[in-house]
Amino acid sequence: MNKIKYGIIGAGTMAREHILNLSLINNVEVVALSDPHEDSLNQCKEILKTKVSYFKNHLDMIKENIVDVYLISSPNFTHLEILKDVIKTKKHILVEKPLCTNTKDCLEIKNLTTNYPSVLWTAMEYRYMPPVSKFIKEIHNSRIGDLKTLSIREHRFPFLKKVNDWNRFEKNTGGTLVEKCCHFFDLMCLIVKSKPISVYASGGQDVNHINEEYDGKKPDIIDNAYVIVNFENGTRSLLELCMFAENSDMQEELVATGNKGKIETSVPSNDSGKISSNLRIGMRDGKTIIENIEVDKKILDAGHHHGSTYYEHLAFLKAIENNLDPEVSLEDGLIAVAVGEAAEKSIKLGRLVNLEEIIN
Repeated sequence: MNKIKYGIIGAGTMAREHILNLSLINNVEVVALSDPHEDSLNQCKEILKTKVSYFKNHLDMIKENIVDVYLISSPNFTHLEILKDVIKTKKHILVEKPLCTNTKDCLEIKNLTTNYPSVLWTAMEYRYMPPVSKFIKEIHNSRIGDLKTLSIREHRFPFLKKVNDWNRFEKNTGGTLVEKCCHFFDLMCLIVKSKPISVYASGGQDVNHINEEYDGKKPDIIDNAYVIVNFENGTRSLLELCMFAENSDMQEELVATGNKGKIETSVPSNDSGKISSNLRIGMRDGKTIIENIEVDKKILDAGHHHGSTYYEHLAFLKAIENNLDPEVSLEDGLIAVAVGEAAEKSIKLGRLVNLEEIIN
């Protein structure tokens, strides 16, 4: 069987993670890479082990018509225009989160891709972290009864430095609650299986990047927040984010309660050195179940997301090979951005924001 050929647009940190994970999969190869920044291309060249065509512009890659899959891992604010170019090819697309920096742009892409003939997938890889995917499966199997509350906590390091410091400003990223937290809003929607209807958030920029300045402008991205999301079926969900908590043992912690019990799990931080974490189910009748979930160290070493990028690619490739619908659709990406946008707006206005104010 011929290998599936990837072309990667954007050669930054996530591109390198994708390259390392794809190198672990037999039936794929990276054949093209584009980025206007020479240093970024060179860093990717160091880890690419096959013959690759390099481009300064994604349009030149498209003209060559040498790929089966376009993987978009460029800065957030470039996604809209790149997607508009790439969807014309009708090829398979994996676009990194966030789909776009705002809901309006996401809706534009959605409208342009009605009846898209190939797999069009939003990269929400946190779904595929082994302890998280097991957590989701147990909830959907009604292990704790009817889900009532869901809590997600991420305590982590500040945003990494990026080319031209683009990720220090909300206008480029969509804001922290779009850029980073779309992952968690996607998880909430996936787990709850209901439509988010309103958001209330409190947050601020209290520690990170306060003394930085770029071309006379100070960063405006928040570094901590609490976000409550209300769902149509009555379920409530809470996100707790802190981005000045580098020395955390567990980077993500998830807890859900149902009418019959409670389930909880966690994801180790990269610096912890841990390759496994526990999933614990505590039933109201006193029964307790604890399962240790381990991730292959080879897969862990290929990225910074506890193996999720590898498993995401396996699911994406399965959809391509079997002509399946994407597990993470454009609609999923759109809703995650909309909830993040609503949360950013809630902080600015100091009030609850209905999703219909964002998606209209």
